[in-house]
Order: sequence, then C-alpha cells, then structure tokens
Amino acid sequence: MNYLELFSLKGKTALVTGGTHGLGMAIGKALAGAGARLAINDLSREKLDRAVQQYGAEGVDVLSYVADVTSEQSVIKMLDSIERDHGPVDILVNNAGIIKRIPALEMEVEDYEQVLKVDLTGPFIVSKHVAKRMVTRNSGGKIINMCSMMSELGRSTVSAYAAAKGGLKMLTKNLATEWARYNIQVNGIGPGYFATEQTAPIRVDGHPFNEFIIHRTPAGRWGLPDDLAGVAIFLASPASDFITGQVIYVDGGILATIGKAYSESY
Repeated sequence: MNYLELFSLKGKTALVTGGTHGLGMAIGKALAGAGARLAINDLSREKLDRAVQQYGAEGVDVLSYVADVTSEQSVIKMLDSIERDHGPVDILVNNAGIIKRIPALEMEVEDYEQVLKVDLTGPFIVSKHVAKRMVTRNSGGKIINMCSMMSELGRSTVSAYAAAKGGLKMLTKNLATEWARYNIQVNGIGPGYFATEQTAPIRVDGHPFNEFIIHRTPAGRWGLPDDLAGVAIFLASPASDFITGQVIYVDGGILATIGKAYSESY
C-alpha cells in the first residue's frame, strides 16, 4: 500500500463555506494542495472576487458562488451550479459562521437567534443537501464541521456562539450516527486561538489577552492558519474512513490543562 495515497484528494470536489478569508481560506488552500477541486461561497460577491484573486496568487484555482447557507433554496441552487461546473461535492467543510460579542443580559433575542441560524442551522441545511446527493450517488463522502473550543468551554460575552458551537458538536455526532451506513463520515475541527486578521489588534506584545493566551496555551503561542492543514486533509481523505462523530481540537493543548500552563505547579 502506498500510504501517501491515503491522504490524496485527487479527483475530489471540496466545498468550503465562507472560505473567503482566515481559517476557511487556509483549509481551502490545504484541500486544493492535496488535489481537490475547490469551491467556496459567501454572501458577498465582492468578498468572493477578492478571495479568488488571493487564491490565484498562490496558484490555486477556485470557483466561487454567492449563496446563503441559511436558505435551503439558495443552497440547492449553489449545489446544482457546483455539480455543473466542478462535479458533485465529495467533501464539505461547514466553515461559514458569525460571532456577536454581547453580554447575555444585554443581548437581544434577534441577535441570539441570528448567530444560531448561521452557525448551527446553516451547517445542518448544507450538510442535509450535500448528504442527500451523496446517498443518491452511493458515493460516500466527508463532512467536516468547524466547531470551536466553545463547543466545550464557556466564556463571557459569547453565549450565542457557544450555544451554537456546542450544538454543532452534537449535530456532528448525530449526523455521523445516521449517515455512517452510507459511508459518509461526519467529523469536526475545534480550533483554539489563531493568528488571523481579526485577532491582530490583540496579539501585540503587552496586550493582556495576548499574554493570557500565550501563558494559557501549553504550546506557548497562537495557532497559525496552516496548523489546520494537516487535520483538514486527514478528515477529508481516505485516511479517516473509519473515523466519524469525532471533534479534533487544534488548540496547542489548552483543553488538556487547567490554569496557566507556564505557571508553577501547585
């Protein structure tokens, strides 16, 4: 057996929702680098066009689609277009999401529901319609949900996000249970704290949160987007064919410890 072929995505079509920037783009580049044909979506055509240029600058061909993951009709239309342009989706990464940092006592119900709709209902809708097509083709496939450390832990001001990500962890397990008979593996990735454009303002030396993350993380650093490449390729490839219903946390060890990893033992 050629073990390297276990990780090849050659001939596969991958859809990364919200793959226009940050961790979604890093995963998209990784899957394309392993041989997959890549499709991404977003609500904004402007964001998509900018992302296509960024992918292209690194030699990655990508097709882009304006679609709303919370709308079944929009998702169906997108999948029809991808099948026409690229072929059926073999690998789905449910990455699209939002966060609203508002204390629970101040959060409007509408804001809470919007976060759940995008971060939890959206992955259900896209997974449902991708899986239906996989079952019809009898092709099997891979579905990867972008969970979070907030699937396990609470934190101030992110009650809606944590509720959605906790729900996404359990959705992952339930879909894995239902769809294993069709050779569809459903797993999750739980990123820790990563160095992205969004976190740049709080990653400067001396910033309290920067110091907190560095000292709280056994690895002693923020994650880099490319740190997700290996686990994404693994979960998208034949190497993970007997793994389903799992969430792999890529967090530098935060969830493995309590307190400050670099403090003296007590």
